[in-house]
Amino acid sequence: MEKYVITISRQFAAMGRTVAQHLSELLGIEFWDRDIVELAAKRMGQSLSLVSDSEERANYSLLRHHPEKMSLTSYSISDEIFRTESSIIQDAASQGSCIIVGRCGDYILRDHPNHLSVYLYAPYEKRLENCINHLGMSEKEARKQIRDMDLARRYYQKKYAGEGDSLLAWKDLMIDSSRFGIEGTAKLIAGVVQQTLLK
Repeated sequence: MEKYVITISRQFAAMGRTVAQHLSELLGIEFWDRDIVELAAKRMGQSLSLVSDSEERANYSLLRHHPEKMSLTSYSISDEIFRTESSIIQDAASQGSCIIVGRCGDYILRDHPNHLSVYLYAPYEKRLENCINHLGMSEKEARKQIRDMDLARRYYQKKYAGEGDSLLAWKDLMIDSSRFGIEGTAKLIAGVVQQTLLK
């Protein structure tokens, strides 16, 4: 069977990681999320906490609080992290069928010959409920996290995907995960995979 890769990008609290876990079980393939960060830290010889904290938030935080010190073209440790994680993602896709969560995987693997790019979203109120009910946040904390992470991910996408900062760039399938639920969303993606990627 030909190797294939699924990339899942997502709004914060649209349950992308959990959907990926279920999809991994349905298809019997590996999924990569936090593993990418852990391996990047090892390759870079940096602490996991530094790489994790710098990955999406660092550039956005600096931009928000010190805009005079930051631009889309300026260098930071997150640039090195992105290059390292890109290499890890490419290696994973070349070794076998897998699911990649986030980290501009759709952009990095845009030329992969057997690739399905999925974007998961949900209405704001549903994401707020997920933060409170599934992630254990207070409503105040949840609202702040949604706002900050949405902005951080938009900035990250714009910086590293260039002209592909549009929400629709490199996307094959967009799903409201709140409409189908976690298991239903995973089954929906699995069905598309079986029709289009399994050869």
